Amino acid sequence: MPENSIPKEAAYQVIHDELLLDFKPKLNLASFVTTLMEPECDKLIMESINKNYVDMDEYPVTTELHNRCVNMIARLFHTPLGESEDAIGVGTVGSSEAIMLAGLAFKRKWQNKRKAEGKPCDKPNIVTGANVQRNS
Repeated sequence: MPENSIPKEAAYQVIHDELLLDFKPKLNLASFVTTLMEPECDKLIMESINKNYVDMDEYPVTTELHNRCVNMIARLFHTPLGESEDAIGVGTVGSSEAIMLAGLAFKRKWQNKRKAEGKPCDKPNIVTGANVQRNS
């Protein structure tokens, strides 16, 4: 932490200039990032950036929009749902969180199936490729 503060414009410029050293997102074809978005998407993000999406009571319309997106994705992947049944899911800010939540969902499904069969469910065996992202 610096001893003294600096003007907000100077703080912006320092961070802005440092971020210019990052790789260009439009050229990143090697990861799970969005490499290009329509201007309308950027505009919606900026209009909503100050919302606390976890506070569902304060932002009920945002929560409803989120739930509609979860249901669209569930139906896209042929989730077995009744005509008026809603899917259970959650939005994430990145692929790592999405993959971890999917792994947890698979684990719970496996545990429930094993319990129903009267089999042990305390030691799942999850096989991944050597390229899996791990937290060490």
